[in-house]
Parts: sequence; C-alpha cells; structure tokens
Amino acid sequence: QSPLVESGGGLVHAGGSLRLSCAASGFTLDAYAIGWFRMAPGKEREGVSCISQTDGTIYYADSVKGRFTISRDSAKNMVYLQMNNLRPEDTGLYYCGIEASPLSFQTECVLSAFGSWGQGTQVTVSS
Repeated sequence: QSPLVESGGGLVHAGGSLRLSCAASGFTLDAYAIGWFRMAPGKEREGVSCISQTDGTIYYADSVKGRFTISRDSAKNMVYLQMNNLRPEDTGLYYCGIEASPLSFQTECVLSAFGSWGQGTQVTVSS
C-alpha cells in the first residue's frame, strides 16, 4: 500500500479550479521533497510542480506558471496543488511523489529523483 494518498481530482470546465491534496500517514511530509507530476493520454509523465524540503525552492513547469500553486500545511501533514484557470491540456492523472534526500528545484523537477508515489487522482478539464 502506498504511503501517499492523493485526492481532489474531478471534472471541471475550462477556466475552473481544483485543489489537489497529497496526504501521508506514519511520517511527516515536511521532511520530504514533494513533487506533483501528471500523465496525460499519449504523453510521458510530466513534472508539474515541486517543492524542496531544505532550501525552499519551488519549481513550476512553464505550462502552469501563474496558474498553479504548490504549498505545504504542516499542521495537517498535507501538500496541496491549487490549480486555477484550468485548461483542457491540464487533463491527466496527477501523482504526488516524495523523496527524503535533500533536493533543490532551481531549474527542474526530475521524475527519477523521487522514490515513492501515490496512486494518483484524475483531473479532467472539458472545453
């Protein structure tokens, strides 16, 4: 069983918003780098946003800059991905990944850097 559980996906119209959540049990997410990735039909998994646990760096893919915001809620042991002004091309299965090793996201967020994943939550944006 995955240590991570994503939720918050759904079906929205273009221009709408969703907030995805990544929850963990048995450990503290603040100690981990967190990455949100998505897999769209016919495409490879894409790094959407990542947040460091050490130096505060945050990465956003160019396609989501200005629309998505990643954040931590230490009290609830959750990480969120607020997605605004959604577009049909944002459709996909969204995963959160974690990594205990110190990671910095000055310029990129690499899939292979993350060691554990949740099962994903589906986001569908209709035009």
